[in-house]
Amino acid sequence: MKQFAELIQTLAGGSKTNAKLQALNDYFDGANDRDKVWVIALFTGRRPKGSINSSLMRQWAMEQSSLPPWLFEECYHTVGDLAETIALILPKNENRAGLSKPLAYYMESLQQLVKAPDELKKSFVLDAWNEMDAKQIFVFNKLITGGFRIGVSQKMIVNALGKNTGRSSSEIAHRLIGTWDPLKISFEELLSAENMTADLSKPYPFFLAYPVEGEVEALGEVKEWQAEWKWDGIRGQVIKRDDAFFVWSRGEELLTAKFPEFASLHALLPNGIAIDGEIISLNPEPKNGSFEPLPFAVLQTRIGRKTISKKNLSEAPVGFIAYDLLELDGKDLREIPLEQRRQLLAEVVTAVNLPMVQLSPVVKVESWDALRTLRESARDRGSEGIMLKRKNSSYQVGRKRGDWWKWKIDPLTIDAVLIYAQKGSGRRSNLYTDYTFAVKEGDKLVPFAKAYGGLTDKEFAKVDHFIKRNSLEKFGPVRTVKPELVFEIAFEGIAESKRHKSGVAVRFPRMSRWRHDKNAEDINTLDDLKAMLAMYGNAK
Repeated sequence: MKQFAELIQTLAGGSKTNAKLQALNDYFDGANDRDKVWVIALFTGRRPKGSINSSLMRQWAMEQSSLPPWLFEECYHTVGDLAETIALILPKNENRAGLSKPLAYYMESLQQLVKAPDELKKSFVLDAWNEMDAKQIFVFNKLITGGFRIGVSQKMIVNALGKNTGRSSSEIAHRLIGTWDPLKISFEELLSAENMTADLSKPYPFFLAYPVEGEVEALGEVKEWQAEWKWDGIRGQVIKRDDAFFVWSRGEELLTAKFPEFASLHALLPNGIAIDGEIISLNPEPKNGSFEPLPFAVLQTRIGRKTISKKNLSEAPVGFIAYDLLELDGKDLREIPLEQRRQLLAEVVTAVNLPMVQLSPVVKVESWDALRTLRESARDRGSEGIMLKRKNSSYQVGRKRGDWWKWKIDPLTIDAVLIYAQKGSGRRSNLYTDYTFAVKEGDKLVPFAKAYGGLTDKEFAKVDHFIKRNSLEKFGPVRTVKPELVFEIAFEGIAESKRHKSGVAVRFPRMSRWRHDKNAEDINTLDDLKAMLAMYGNAK
């Protein structure tokens, strides 16, 4: 645990990518193989389900520190993070720093305690606390209570492993994707070619696009690019191998059972095929063209449901917009040019001949100006903008500059006033950085969105200063704030919602700018939001 805690401290303390890569490489050089597997699992979103309730940890920490509940809660609200609070209040004994056991011991013990009595859990946790210094206790607590916000992406883990093992990043990325259990796999098995071929369901790492920066003409001749509409759904891969059928999301979630409509593809697709595309709600009776995408909010009504009812199937029908062909007849096609992959993909979609499976339409234009004009109509088509893919490009791994770009339309915006604030987490745990915003309805303020991104560190510090001096009420970690600060809130979409007081829900809200030129009287109204809903949402 000491080695892992030092790694976390290094990663959290620096912002330079090369320094983080070097820290990860040094860790993989010195760690035992079981610990390596767990680090890979933790940083690629495979943290096991919690086995110890946070309320029990609160109780045990108060017992060990002799703090009364009211004082513990005050400490927690000041620090803003439970794991850090406990690490700070426990009795200090820095001489214990070298007594802790390997990371794998703690992770595997926690899994064995899932169904154990609370007394056994308590004994394990107290023993762990007694073996560690404050830095290790903080990391140990985070393993139980939640993840780390330290700016380590899966791509960074892949690059570090590639550097450490001498293998290509694309090879490493493919071997880490899919379903694998850190409890049951060794480091050697995880990175072996046998493991990659043994899992029939294994998808390919997704190729992601960068936003267009500056003028699009800088990309060169328009004829060198394939332009497509950018759809708002769930990026996924449809795979069939050895008569087994799988649907994967970009987040590496197996979605086969959640979208039973795709079962019809099982019989129609050939073996040895992998198709990249977008899972999206499609109108089964389109008014215009071959298909009509429905707002993401429609698809959202099915996300997270354990069982899908007939009503869900009828109210939120799904389809698949095919973008790219990654495998055919068991052969990896990613290195052949996009134009050739596209031609093969068109043949596959034609052979399937299902209305719910559509080939992503190519937008044919003769100039960038013509494409710019078409892009302005994207929202009316249910699209987020334009995708630009170099015609001779291979299908690469992760987000890389050069061959794939996304040229999104400008977001929707509304001016709103800040009314509630809560402290952030990680490096922002001492600042109020998570905000709730409201619009006007007559003489009332109606909350409609939460946002915690879009400002600079200096702006966050100024807002925090204002909040601490203009709080009206306190409800646990949340403060009611004097409604004076106005911000322009940007968002990608808007939908009707019965769960929100405003009656609307916005997609990906963030603060696009601080409106120093406006006061609370100048903000937008609920009627303005509803007008946007009528124009752009799913309440047409």
